[in-house]
Amino acid sequence: MPSNDVRILAQAAVPTLAAGAIAAVVSGVVAGGKGAVGAVVGTVIVIAFMGIGLYVLQRTAKSLPQLFQAMGLMLYAAQILLLFIFMAAFKNTTLFNPRAFAVTLVVATLAWIAAQTRAHMKAKILYVEPDSVSSASASAASKSEKSEKSGHSS
Repeated sequence: MPSNDVRILAQAAVPTLAAGAIAAVVSGVVAGGKGAVGAVVGTVIVIAFMGIGLYVLQRTAKSLPQLFQAMGLMLYAAQILLLFIFMAAFKNTTLFNPRAFAVTLVVATLAWIAAQTRAHMKAKILYVEPDSVSSASASAASKSEKSEKSGHSS
């Protein structure tokens, strides 16, 4: 992963981890140990889904830039759908508190989206990647063109 991608991933994951830790503490106080476990599981699922989604989106942007926007919309829709499927699948579990799990999924997802948006807004990403070979040949061509036009015309 290029350094910009890693930086954006870290800037989105760290606030999500912080929100998950706060949710785990609150869930532990309100619902006991099973609430804390549900919050931790919810945080891990959100970070895994969103991190994989960011990786897939960055790969798509590099290889198929014309599909970037459509892929981003489809990817977020798929991630939200998968999170709802997880909430429905673990609705009646006894492994952890399902309410703490569901609330943490929502809170961590919102934290990830807000942090990722902020990271993209603050990132200084080039819109056009400079090409050293073509820019060097273009500058050489403009210099030779300039030298042909300047000078005496006699």
